[in-house]
Amino acid sequence: MSNSDDQGAIAEFREEIEPTIFGAGAAVTLIFVAAFVLNPADSYEFVEGIQFWILEYFNWYFLIVMLAFVLFLAFLIFGPWGKLRLGDEEPEYSYLSYFAMMYSAGLAAGIVFWGPAEALTHYGSVPPLYNVPDQSAAAMPIAVQYAIFHWSLTQWSCFTVMGLAIGYFVYNYDAPLRVSAVLTPILGADNVDGPIGKAVDILAVFATLGGVATSLGFVGSQFITGLDFQWGIELGDVGTILVITGMTVIFTASLVLGVNKGIRWLSNFNMVLFFLVMVATLIFGPTFRILELGSQAFGRFVTDFFRMSLFTEAAQPHSYDKWVNKWTVFYWLWPLAWSPFAGLFIARISRGRSVREVAFAGIGATSMATVPWFIIVGGTAVTMQNTGVAQILGPIGQYDESVAGFVLFNAVPVIGPLLLAAFLILVTTFFVTSADSSTLAVSMITTGGKEHPSSINRIFWAVLQGTVASILMVVGGVDALQSASIITGAPFAVVCLLAMLGLVKTFQEESGGILLQDRTKLIGAPTVREESTDGANVAGQDDD
Repeated sequence: MSNSDDQGAIAEFREEIEPTIFGAGAAVTLIFVAAFVLNPADSYEFVEGIQFWILEYFNWYFLIVMLAFVLFLAFLIFGPWGKLRLGDEEPEYSYLSYFAMMYSAGLAAGIVFWGPAEALTHYGSVPPLYNVPDQSAAAMPIAVQYAIFHWSLTQWSCFTVMGLAIGYFVYNYDAPLRVSAVLTPILGADNVDGPIGKAVDILAVFATLGGVATSLGFVGSQFITGLDFQWGIELGDVGTILVITGMTVIFTASLVLGVNKGIRWLSNFNMVLFFLVMVATLIFGPTFRILELGSQAFGRFVTDFFRMSLFTEAAQPHSYDKWVNKWTVFYWLWPLAWSPFAGLFIARISRGRSVREVAFAGIGATSMATVPWFIIVGGTAVTMQNTGVAQILGPIGQYDESVAGFVLFNAVPVIGPLLLAAFLILVTTFFVTSADSSTLAVSMITTGGKEHPSSINRIFWAVLQGTVASILMVVGGVDALQSASIITGAPFAVVCLLAMLGLVKTFQEESGGILLQDRTKLIGAPTVREESTDGANVAGQDDD
């Protein structure tokens, strides 16, 4: 690249950034990083104290609000509001590519990571909602059931609500393509760029970096622990930084290629490999026992869904230390930390889709991919442990959950090493697409809603994400990552609720027959588009 090209790229970067959001978002993150570098012990203690306070007093709220998101999306899928559309244009991507990108942008890397480990962990220590012996036959369906519960409908609901709200107000009410677009029903589209909207966008930048750092740390630990377990290679702190740096370089390279050449291609590859690993595990594993166990687990998931959703556990001297806080509540706060970027990315790729299509892709189609994964991979791990074919709980106790995949896939007959290699590739590529979409989202937020931010902007935020993950892993490990995720996710339990209430208000007004000029006074001048009864698209025009 010539000097003139370099200067042009720098000029584009300077011109596109929104100074307040970019500067404040970067500053808050850098202060956070500097605190951990200069005084790691006190910084971790401070962060942990905030985490404990949130869990002790507000765990009930996170359980209720996430269940409310599921019920709201179910109503959109089956109710009349599902006909409304996000803008006037035709969808940019085929439905399969659209779903693949949505799935890859979400917590798919976590799904792959925890596939061999979570059900096994619940088998080793049964959740307190059920009074059955640990590591017994009765514990097997409960273990798989809880893994399905933690990773399917509910976890994806906040992404989908946020994506619908941002997309609907951007494409129908001309709000800026930023997280603050969800405030359109409250502030009006013209006022979203004010102090309140900018504060939400700054918080979104920080939350995204914290949430993605958690996933980057989990994926990095998969490789670091696996190298030690499988080959006795201990990397230490320098090795940890090198692994995370390497993964940052990979996703940055993909990111620069953009949505069509990078994220879409890699997302399609992910889904094919995901399906192949799942099918191969079913065929070469204990097939009929997996299917029998999966049927029981899924049946229990359906019948006990509301019990699990609202289970808060008996009071303890320190309620932050409850099982439900370590598992269910953390699993709801982690995606809430991801909801700003995942929602913004979903909005970015959903132009032209109906509300029903987005809602179904968000919790229906994603669950149809996730549930079989935990039934097959998690069910195989539990079955092998129960029958003595593989001893996986021992290595997990000696190391951590990162080793579960290594033990499990090595125990699968005939193609075990091949499955292990595919599993590690899948964890990496799913994370790469998540990191791509998160960095793209942060870049859009910090440029005032630009759909195609400059490469310099994207690279800056990619490097900062890798830096946050490296420092948190070295200083506090997975515990520090979880604390950061909980702290950054908690505020977005409120923002997501406002997004849902704003959609309810707007959909009710539009379906209630209020004239366009009246709606203009309330929110702004929209272009309302619905599905006709025969599936054709009908566009409504403004009065003027």
